[in-house]
Amino acid sequence: MQDNSGAAFERVLDARLVMSIVVTGIMSFSGVCVETAMNVTFPTLMREFSVGTATVQWMTTAYLLVLAAVVPVSGYLNRRFRTRHIFCFAMAFYIAGIVCGMTAQVFGALLLGRVLEGIGTGVALPLMFNIITEQAPLENLGFMMGVGSLVTAVAPAVGPSVGGWLAETFGWRAIFAALLPLLVVAFALGMGSIRQSHEVAREPLDVCGWASLAASFACLVFAIDEGANVGWTSPVILALFVAFLVLIGLFVVRERSCGHPLIHLAIFRERGYVLGLGVIACMQFAIMGLSFLLPNAAQLVLGKNQFEAGTTLLWGCILGAALAPVSGRILDRLGARLPVVGGEACALVAVTLMCVLARDFSVGLMAGTYVVFALGQGLMYGTNMTCALGFLPEGIKADGNAMFTTLQQLSGAVGTSVTAAVVNAAQAGVVADGMAAATLAGTQAALVVLVAAVAVALACAVLETGLASRRG
Repeated sequence: MQDNSGAAFERVLDARLVMSIVVTGIMSFSGVCVETAMNVTFPTLMREFSVGTATVQWMTTAYLLVLAAVVPVSGYLNRRFRTRHIFCFAMAFYIAGIVCGMTAQVFGALLLGRVLEGIGTGVALPLMFNIITEQAPLENLGFMMGVGSLVTAVAPAVGPSVGGWLAETFGWRAIFAALLPLLVVAFALGMGSIRQSHEVAREPLDVCGWASLAASFACLVFAIDEGANVGWTSPVILALFVAFLVLIGLFVVRERSCGHPLIHLAIFRERGYVLGLGVIACMQFAIMGLSFLLPNAAQLVLGKNQFEAGTTLLWGCILGAALAPVSGRILDRLGARLPVVGGEACALVAVTLMCVLARDFSVGLMAGTYVVFALGQGLMYGTNMTCALGFLPEGIKADGNAMFTTLQQLSGAVGTSVTAAVVNAAQAGVVADGMAAATLAGTQAALVVLVAAVAVALACAVLETGLASRRG
């Protein structure tokens, strides 16, 4: 491996590495923050741009579609281009998207901004963890993965709370305006701190493989997005799910015969890595499900405003973010079992308590139980990723990282859609006076689903860390 000067690259924990992680993490933070912050502005956008619910929902759908298309290419980009060039590409698209959104006078321009942001975020999300796995000293790898998780873990809470306050106080454009100076500073700092740790290979892009994978994810996103509206057994929705499976099958066939695969399928031969993917998929399902359920219940059941509803997640996310580097230290010193399994156990206790106590919900009870959940999330999230990637050879870690990021986005979308569908089913046909009780019943039913998801994650975590212990 070589750095930018051509000398052999040496893993060292210094200010440049930390700065590289922070500046790439800022893009990831901004992407999640804008996504969650703009969700609370949908009623305002509908009035200002004279669009309906189905149209404004494209703010989320278009963003997810672009992420689904871009993230799988990150492994190829990491092999083909220099790290600093990838960073510049991602930041340029993201800043352009922020400016486009901030200055939009028609809904189409606002939507274009979300597409540009999706491109930037889709490249930036795996880039930060690629830098960590390639450049951090092995004895500090868990800690640095925790630092990376810290940068982005607080975004889901900051988005609804701070974003809601900005929108109510200064207007929705202030959400973009507040991030722009931060991104410009990060751009400048990144240009001086990001180093090259591996040689680039001039391999061609597997366009056919990419097209089939992107199309499969697009079918899945459309099916998830529209399933709650038209019914999960609708012929259109079922056809989309079938198309997703067929396209995934075509992708696998293509990758096995391609000399330069988009994603090396060898990552799926490592059982420990696959179990780690299962942990992340189930936990991201629960994380995004809760991020919808709790603020929604606070507003429709307890009658709180957008800002108050957003704060139900705030303290938990802050605690989870603060614990991320600590959990990395535990991993470096004691191994993966304590933070990963212990964190999953905390998360399971929390969602079980939410389910049992849902009938007595208050803002304080929501916030308190979510703190316990976030404690578990902070302990296990980055450490599970470090543990799972440790099963992969060095040459395909970037592919494993890309799959982690892709699955996070897709499972998060599924979690939001499924929990929303359960709540909507309970609300269907209910008159306004009974909406609070129906929403509470739907919330409790959705929490049962989340308990099952976290229980599966815990089972996968036990098996994964057991394999890691036997490997030494």
